[in-house]
Amino acid sequence: MSASPEQAQPASDFLRVMRERGYVHQMSDEAGIDALAKAGQLNTYVGYDCTGPSLHVGSLVSIMMLHWLQETGAGKPIVLMGGGTTRVGDPSGKDEARQILTLEQIEANKDGIKTNFQRLVRFGDAAADAVMVDNAEWLTKLNYIDFLRDVGRHFSVNRMLSMDSVKMRLDRDQELSFLEFNYMCLQSYDFVELNRRFGVRLQMGGSDQWGNIVTGLDLGRRMGAPQLYALTCPLITTASGAKMGKTAAGAMWLKPDMLSPYLYWQFWRNTEDGDVGRFLRLFTLLPMDEIRQLEALGGAEINEAKKRLATAATALMHGEEAAETAAETARLTFEQGALAEDLPSVAIPHLELEAGLGVLSAFARAGLVASTSEARRQIKGGGLKVNGDTVTSDAATLRPGDVVAGAIKLSLGRKKHVLLKPE
Repeated sequence: MSASPEQAQPASDFLRVMRERGYVHQMSDEAGIDALAKAGQLNTYVGYDCTGPSLHVGSLVSIMMLHWLQETGAGKPIVLMGGGTTRVGDPSGKDEARQILTLEQIEANKDGIKTNFQRLVRFGDAAADAVMVDNAEWLTKLNYIDFLRDVGRHFSVNRMLSMDSVKMRLDRDQELSFLEFNYMCLQSYDFVELNRRFGVRLQMGGSDQWGNIVTGLDLGRRMGAPQLYALTCPLITTASGAKMGKTAAGAMWLKPDMLSPYLYWQFWRNTEDGDVGRFLRLFTLLPMDEIRQLEALGGAEINEAKKRLATAATALMHGEEAAETAAETARLTFEQGALAEDLPSVAIPHLELEAGLGVLSAFARAGLVASTSEARRQIKGGGLKVNGDTVTSDAATLRPGDVVAGAIKLSLGRKKHVLLKPE
C-alpha cells in the first residue's frame, strides 16, 4: 500500500511538502489523498494519548505534519486527545502493559499536552482552523453490549492476532491483557466517529500505528463511511540508531516549564553530522533552498548549520526571543567561557556549602550525572569541571569560596553546564 517515491509530482502542495521534507513512510492511497488535499477537503486527525504531562520531540513530527496540512490549505486539522483510550493503554511497541493512570492524572496530563500545539497549529472557529477534541466524549458513553453488536462484529480476531502490536507480545510469551487487546477497536472507532462529526478522511501517525490505522479504514468501510485514508511518518532515530527524543539526561519535553529553552537548544545543537539536513527538513520551517545550502556545508562549517537548526527549532516551541537568548547563552558559555545567567540552575543551601559539599554529590544533584559512581568515572577521565577547572579528586568539596558571580558552574564535558546557586 506504500507509494513509490519515483511517482509523478503530487498535485497538492500538502503531499509535495510531505515528500520533499521526508514525512512520508506509508500511504494507503496516494492519489486519493492527493485529490482531497488539492480540493482542500482533507480533514485529518492525529491522536495523542495522555500518558505524560507533555509530549517530547519524538511526537513533534506528527505535530509538524498537522502544521503543514493547515499551512498548505489541504484541510482542517483535528487534534485528538486520548482521554478515553489512555484508560486502556496502547500496546504498540511495548513489551509490557502501560501503567494504569487515575482519571485525575489523565486530565492533568491532557491539560499539559494541550500547550504543545499552540505555536504550530492555529485553533479557532473558521473552516480551516484546527479543533481539539477528547475521545472520552464518546468512548466513555458507549454501552458495552451495543458496542460489541454494532462495532465489534466487524473485527476479525484472526487479523487482530496478526497485528505487530499483538504478535510481538505473543511471540515473546509476554502477557497481553484483554484490556490492551481492545485498544485497536477503540482507535478504529475513533476514526469512524471523527468522520461523522468533522468529515475526517485521513489519519496520520507514526509508522508503528500503521496496523491500527488501516484497521480503522476497514471499519469505516464496513460501517458505511466514505473512503478513509492512512499516512504514516517514519519513526525518527538518529544516525547512530538512538531513539529520537530520549537522551541520557532524560526526555526532551516540548512543554517549556519541563525543559528550558537553553537545554532544548542544546539538544538540537548536539545533532549528529549525518542528521543535520534531515532534521532541518522535519523540525524547522526554513525554506528548502536555505536547507540545501546548510546541509551542503562540510568540515567545521557543519557546526554553523547545527546552530541554525537549534535556533530555528527552539523558536518554534519557545519563541524567537527565547531561541536567540539560548543561542547567545551558548555562545558566551562556549566561545568566551563566561558564566551565563541563562544556564540551567539548581539551588543549594548556604549551610551545605559552609559545611563542604562533596563534588560527587554536587554533580549528581545538578543532574549532570546519574549517580556518584558515574561522577567518579567521569573524574578519572577528566570529564568534570568546576568553574572551568578540571576536577582531579573525588574527595574534593565545594565551599563558599567557589562561588563566582553568585553561582558555581559545574560542567560535564564541553557542552553540559549547570549553575549551583546558594540560597
